[in-house]
Amino acid sequence: MERKINADDIVVPPGYIIEPAYTQVNVPTAVAFSEDGTVFLTDAGMTDGNGKVLVLRDGKFDILAQGFKPPLVGITYHGRRLYIAHRGRVTVMKPSGQREDIVTGLPSFGDHENNPIVVGPDGKLYFGQGTATNSGIVGPDNRWLADNPYFHDHAGATIQLTGLNFASKNILTPASDEIVETGAFVPYGVATAKGQWVPGVVRASGSILRVNKDGSELEQVAWGLRNPFGLQFDPTGRLWTINNGMDERGSRPVANCPDEFHEILPGTWYGWPDYAAGEPVTQPWFESDGFKPSFLFAGHPMIPPRPFACFAPHTAAAGFVFSHSHHFGHVGDAFIAELGSEAPATTGGKPAPKVGHRVSRLQMRDGELHAFAQNRSQLPASRDGGGGLERPMNVCFGPDNTLYIIDIGILRVGRGFEKHTGVVWRMRRRS
Repeated sequence: MERKINADDIVVPPGYIIEPAYTQVNVPTAVAFSEDGTVFLTDAGMTDGNGKVLVLRDGKFDILAQGFKPPLVGITYHGRRLYIAHRGRVTVMKPSGQREDIVTGLPSFGDHENNPIVVGPDGKLYFGQGTATNSGIVGPDNRWLADNPYFHDHAGATIQLTGLNFASKNILTPASDEIVETGAFVPYGVATAKGQWVPGVVRASGSILRVNKDGSELEQVAWGLRNPFGLQFDPTGRLWTINNGMDERGSRPVANCPDEFHEILPGTWYGWPDYAAGEPVTQPWFESDGFKPSFLFAGHPMIPPRPFACFAPHTAAAGFVFSHSHHFGHVGDAFIAELGSEAPATTGGKPAPKVGHRVSRLQMRDGELHAFAQNRSQLPASRDGGGGLERPMNVCFGPDNTLYIIDIGILRVGRGFEKHTGVVWRMRRRS
């Protein structure tokens, strides 16, 4: 289908202009720029099973490399090399075109995958690794279960379980009425016992990892994050991430979980799956239609830190970037792409709230959030009939101090992405 495009449907602050830079692209997830201004764009590969890196030549995008495992979620240009994040792997591509997988074996075959890469002040590659499940239990809500029946979450440190198990009809044998019980951090249909220990691993679910640029010395920085998607260093060198909160679904639904913005401190546990936004899930506001979440861990590594800022539940805050540009303004503040809700799939069947589908500015001096680019209706363009933003997934600054907004296009829940409805928007300050 051809998507309607009309920048006038988007409200931006006085003094700024937004316009489409590239249209009719196929599920774009990231943009990167080389020193000479070459533009690279990623195609997640969600419509054809083939993740691609594209390069802009003579006004159109050509395929530079392909065959990456979907979703291809990020690309980082550094030192004349492209670092590519795709499911389960990090691949480096050299100027010659030679490709090498420098990180493999990541636990990325569940609900969430390994996420975009950022280069730290120490020269290492940092990236987030999402969790296999919503809240620690493999269950009927995990669409990947039939293909990966033994897959499950892995802890970042050795932990002891409460032995809480959850019953469900065995979806791996649909012709049977068998009921199975599943515990935390184990495969589907495996029960756990009170006091059972689960070993910790470096490649943990819901962790921040770092590695040398050649793929050596993979280390865990922190864990206890459900899906740490965006990851950036601020102008002072501090590391920050966005963490997507738990959904109201599955064997252990948790309601009203906000998305979170955290400073990442090495060695810290951020609370998943027993805390949300620094609060224990045993608090009454996390109850879902009478279900009261209980702890999965018999003891917690620490009291997790509270987030610096929170977003409304199901905002699906994703990529972000800090402003370093006095020309663009708001130096030091974060600009955040908000993908928007997948309700009712993630909200227990409740209607979709007016959250996300915009770009926000987070004031780092006080943690206040402000809409920076948002449709007049506060709805995605496919629902309001307009030509504005649909699903902003990522943002970055170009060499011209322009903010690029990567809008992945139209996603039909249960049906997938509409081809060639992605847009890269360009936002700049009036001269």
